[in-house]
Amino acid sequence: MAIELDATDWRILKELQADGRMTNIALANRIGLSAPPCLRRVRALEEAGLISGYTALIDEVALGYALTAFAMVRLHNQAESDLRTFENRILAWPLVREAYMLSGESDFMLKCIARDLPEFQNFVLDELTSAPNVASVKTFLTIRRTKREPGVPIAAAGPDET
Repeated sequence: MAIELDATDWRILKELQADGRMTNIALANRIGLSAPPCLRRVRALEEAGLISGYTALIDEVALGYALTAFAMVRLHNQAESDLRTFENRILAWPLVREAYMLSGESDFMLKCIARDLPEFQNFVLDELTSAPNVASVKTFLTIRRTKREPGVPIAAAGPDET
């Protein structure tokens, strides 16, 4: 079931994406509604699956996770059952924080966070390259993060305003 969003819904999404911890009262004040209808709209957005959860952005370096790397993985076979098997393995690897199935030369791109290079190397050698169906792995170490903006590019009134 598709949900029809009006400008107020888009403003709610934009505000919550910027600060998911704000209270309903603060949100209502920012978008110009009273608290009860604002809460109803937020719950409707949650129930429709447009808001799938709330999270905190953690400074990984401050917690001792100094290395961010990407691994481009090519599989021997891309049959649906083989893809699902590999995806299930990805879900069990704590160092893999994001994973995307790709079209093109690589089948998957994995974003990995590790404490240091030896921890990442051990993961690549002991887990990733030795996983069944993995044909090749190319790794890329990041130098620095230039931008971190989770979510989608929402303008206040909706996608036509971006």
